[in-house]
This record gives sequence, structure tokens and C-alpha cells, in this order.
Amino acid sequence: MNEIIKAMEERRSVRKFKAEMPSREDLEQIAEAGLYAANGMGRQAVVTVVVTKKDVRDRLMDVNRSIGGWGEEYDPFYGAPAIFIVLGNKECMTYQYDGSLVMGNLMLAAHSLGLGSIWIHRAKEEFETDEYKKLLSDLGIEGDYEGIGHCAVGYVDGEIPEAAARKDGRVYWVE
Repeated sequence: MNEIIKAMEERRSVRKFKAEMPSREDLEQIAEAGLYAANGMGRQAVVTVVVTKKDVRDRLMDVNRSIGGWGEEYDPFYGAPAIFIVLGNKECMTYQYDGSLVMGNLMLAAHSLGLGSIWIHRAKEEFETDEYKKLLSDLGIEGDYEGIGHCAVGYVDGEIPEAAARKDGRVYWVE
């Protein structure tokens, strides 16, 4: 079977990570994979912020948890030490689709390197706050960006979940 298709079939969302940080080289490869996602009109209107600094990751976790309405004991990133935040430039009409494709590439790249990942929502709400708008500004990111998602990445703690059965009747052919 083709390696890319095999990775697509085997990748699963992970909900328990080890605290150990993946290597910088692996994180760079994952980020690079995001840069090669298909994008509307070749505009490349998506940016990725890679958070590996624990106190920033934990502040992001607190805001995400608050938006989700969970208690203080809950970690919406499931303990993942690295968080890739994908943001789309709202001036590009395909930014949400483009950002979603970046998220897919990030998750497949993580899987190909033996790491786990999961797409976590609420980035939109986070980056509507002054604190996170300032973070973008401090990083030199200018423009009107919307949070698409977080790709939480790390070493899997435990077994990779089994694939759910695929539902029938979801592919139609017009021949």
C-alpha cells in the first residue's frame, strides 16, 4: 500500500501524551509539512505558531479550558507538550479551508515521525482576545488572523486507539 495512504488510514487522534518534548528536528519537520499544504490560489495565507515553552502552553491551556467551560483539573491538550497553532489570514477567502489542510498535514507528519496528535478547537475564540492578539503582534504577525485550530503533538502515552468502523454509503460514483 502507498505510504501516504497507509498513514492516512493508521493516524488516530491521541488523548493521552507523555510530558517528554519531541525533538526540535521532529517539530521542525512537522511545521515544514504544514507549509506544503494545498492552499487557495497559492496565497499561502496561513501561519503556524509552534508553542514549546511550558508557561505559554499552560496559559493557552487555561484559556482554552475556560472557553470550553471545564474545571481546573482538565487539560484540553491532553498533556501534549507541543502545540501548533494554525491561523488563517481573513483577507484570503479560502483561509478556513487552507488552515484545515495545514492541520491535516501537521497530524499526518506527526504520525509519520512516530508521534501522536489531535486537533483541538477554540483557537478562534482564543485569538479574538487581546492577550493572544498581542502574542501575534509580538511575534511580528500582522494582519487579521483567525485561529483555525491547535495541533497538540507529543509522544503517545499508552496504546494508539483503534480505528472506528467506516460508515457505508459515503462514496458515490457518477460514471
